[in-house]
Amino acid sequence: MHSEPDTPARRWRVETALPVCKLGGAALFVVLGALFADGDPVRLGAGLLVGAVLLGWGVRDLVAPVRLAVDPDGVTVIQGFAGRRHIPWSEIERITVDTRPRLGLATETLEIDRGASLHLFSRYDLGVAPREVAEVLHAVRAGGPAY
Repeated sequence: MHSEPDTPARRWRVETALPVCKLGGAALFVVLGALFADGDPVRLGAGLLVGAVLLGWGVRDLVAPVRLAVDPDGVTVIQGFAGRRHIPWSEIERITVDTRPRLGLATETLEIDRGASLHLFSRYDLGVAPREVAEVLHAVRAGGPAY
């Protein structure tokens, strides 16, 4: 029996506070651009541009908050701005967690390697540590418990 991608066994999503911060930042940059423009169209344009980018980024988080889902048939990943793509287990070559030091801190990235494409997810995309998600994905792929 094939599970529908819209009804996954487990989903990971962007935390609610993140799009709120992005939308608040967008409003802040627009206001600051207008306040400090002082007749300079470049300053106003810079504030509006940064505000528009943050607005688009925040709207994406609201429209498509679920970044990754897993079910017994495979994983569903976000594709494009707000689309989804179901990838069967047979197409997935590797699931790994890449850890790199950045600015004195270690950052983790979940990598789902499909051969033809590589899907990357950070803690901000998943709402939890990528290592925890990788463990769940490996368990579901092996036919074990999903939680």
